[in-house]
Amino acid sequence: MTAPAPECVALAEGLREVRARTGLSLVALAERTAYSKSSWERYLNGKKPVPRQAVEALCATAGEPAGRLLALWELADAEWSGRARHSRPAVPPRPGPVSPPEATVGAVATAATAATAGAVATAANAATAATVATAGDVGGVTGAPGRARPWRLLTVGVGAAAVAAVAVAAAPSVLGPGAGHPTSLASPVLDPAPGCRGKTCEGKDPGPMSCALPGRVESLGPQRRTRTGAGVEIRYSDVCAAAWGRIWHAEVGDAIEVSAPGSRPRRVAVRNTADTGAYRFTMMVGGADRTGLRLCFIPADGTGRECFDY
Repeated sequence: MTAPAPECVALAEGLREVRARTGLSLVALAERTAYSKSSWERYLNGKKPVPRQAVEALCATAGEPAGRLLALWELADAEWSGRARHSRPAVPPRPGPVSPPEATVGAVATAATAATAGAVATAANAATAATVATAGDVGGVTGAPGRARPWRLLTVGVGAAAVAAVAVAAAPSVLGPGAGHPTSLASPVLDPAPGCRGKTCEGKDPGPMSCALPGRVESLGPQRRTRTGAGVEIRYSDVCAAAWGRIWHAEVGDAIEVSAPGSRPRRVAVRNTADTGAYRFTMMVGGADRTGLRLCFIPADGTGRECFDY
């Protein structure tokens, strides 16, 4: 049996680490996402190619940025699809003579290429530095000084390559076809598309609805700390026009409730010790108006709730 590629092994390990930090069982993870328990078992153990959306959903459930795992996914996907085995760098054609009428356009194209190359180099260096700086605390890296897991060192290159690739892909939009005029960039299409918006999000889970993906959600106001030490906040998605509450570092029996004018309050409780080490989310309240949102903390000891208005 052929051993899996190192890139695929690295991705599976990264997925397992993020899933462990959620504190969720496979059953609970399946309930919060669009993927079944058996699918997650295969993804986490490297038995089956992982959809990009599954990586994003797992990171959203964990409340973590998806950039590192998506960079690993790009490498693993290249192995699964065979692109890594068949792709070769293209050799640029040798430039030919340029007639005088085309000299101006050629000069503009050369300048644009040089600017793009500079941006690629700068972005790649910045991505490398950022990845090295955070490698010690992203994903729980431990061990003797000067020694790191090989796939974590690979992540440094992945981050730089991903940023460089974005810059190179943007280069064709610098000049318009034939005229040398700048062109405007088209609005990106959301993928996956949100599963609801506004009032249609009422009572639904932000994860499976793709409302909690990175870039689609933000915290409203500062994170709050309750008198018992629990952290609470309201999360809001402009794409879905909906809000929900989040709690962490809580005790068994603690609960939060999010409410908005004209909507039914939504509550979630910390059910067991596994929940105390993970984020817990309420279902959503829908509405484009952010004003009037309220988040209440209900402690397990029943000594009174703490409420925060937004």
